[in-house]
Amino acid sequence: MRRFDEKVLILGLSKSGVAAARYLNRHGADIFITESSNQKDSQLVKELESEGIKVEIGGHSDYFIKDACLAVASPGIPPESEIFSMLKERRIPVISEIELAYKETKKPFIAITGTNGKTTTVTLTSEILCSELKAPACGNIGVPPISLADEDNDCYVCEVSSFQMQTTNAFQAQIACFTNFTPDHINWHGSLEKYFEAKAKLFLPPCEPAFSVLNGADEKLLEFSKRLNNVFLFAKEVEDNCCYEKNDAIYFKRNGVEEEIIKLKDCTLVGEHNYQNIMCSIIVAKLVGISNENIRKVISTFKAPEHRLEFVRNYAGADFYNDSKATNPEAAIVAIKSFNDKKVALIAGGRDKNTDLKEFCDEVKKHISTVLLIGEASERFEKNLKENGFDNIILEDTMENAIDKAIEMKHDVVLLSPACASFDMFDSYEHRGEVFKNYVLSKS
Repeated sequence: MRRFDEKVLILGLSKSGVAAARYLNRHGADIFITESSNQKDSQLVKELESEGIKVEIGGHSDYFIKDACLAVASPGIPPESEIFSMLKERRIPVISEIELAYKETKKPFIAITGTNGKTTTVTLTSEILCSELKAPACGNIGVPPISLADEDNDCYVCEVSSFQMQTTNAFQAQIACFTNFTPDHINWHGSLEKYFEAKAKLFLPPCEPAFSVLNGADEKLLEFSKRLNNVFLFAKEVEDNCCYEKNDAIYFKRNGVEEEIIKLKDCTLVGEHNYQNIMCSIIVAKLVGISNENIRKVISTFKAPEHRLEFVRNYAGADFYNDSKATNPEAAIVAIKSFNDKKVALIAGGRDKNTDLKEFCDEVKKHISTVLLIGEASERFEKNLKENGFDNIILEDTMENAIDKAIEMKHDVVLLSPACASFDMFDSYEHRGEVFKNYVLSKS
């Protein structure tokens, strides 16, 4: 690791910002953290200051900014924020925490982005690679890669968000994966095209990876793949370099050689979206050189991350699934389509993102018996469902009441897949999922 002896500015007291500050501080930099909000953990600020890190909250002063040789930005700071203009005026370069980690570790990164499926794919890929290598999962899943930079790892499996790519310009993954693309975060990026451009940066010069892995079942990504080199597609059988499903199994093809990797019945993850996540992970594992035996072993025992179509328990004849991470209609659709020939009660609703509900309503009509709505979006969801010919809708005030009503109505599956943000009733999607799970598990 290089030794820093200059002033570095950290933008924001996020988990990744704090991790970058502590890493750089250990390596000799003079660290200043500037945070626009004044609603930050005072205990954390005291801890950082005791480590010799300077912190200001509630604004960005010239004293903190001047003479910095570099600024490291926390993800989620809007691109139009005043701080970026201030830094540009002073010609202070801005990088992301993942770019800092890439430069410091000098080890290969497997970068995984997409609208949905990132966390499951990152976690599964890391577990497969860890059967033979040191390949920790990191990034937007809650572990800043810079916090692992002092470890002796072989590579890093990193979840990359569009927010992080906003300030990333010199990060070159060995393998970059694009799980899918659907509308989300439009308010933050300003348009759907800008949202796509932020993610696409991961695959284009100067960030172009050695290998690009994309979802061939996604029309936008299939078209985008034509602009790239060394492409592997999953969820679509093509002439070469692909991973696909046929004959109730998953196959991998490279250099004209096809091999069966695993039977679908041996996969612990269920649903077409999860088979796509598995296929993406298989391509990465094969490119890295992991044996088929170890790939099969991990996939056949893998447990889905919390709040992502997570099986909770069977109670009163129904299987309960927690898919609280489904914070947009597209993610909920994926879960809804996972249960064929079952009587399914769907618990949905929350803080409305004002997304288009047409496809969501169409899939509800095909797969769902009862919809129980909670939260601020209830009325708009009810209106759209009824306009699309679905009437078996119940509005409830609380998660607990919705669960009780679903049990009373005797379903095969009770699925929490809200299609909305959580902040109207809960602290986060994790909190929402915990409330669902705890209440279901309390039943006896």
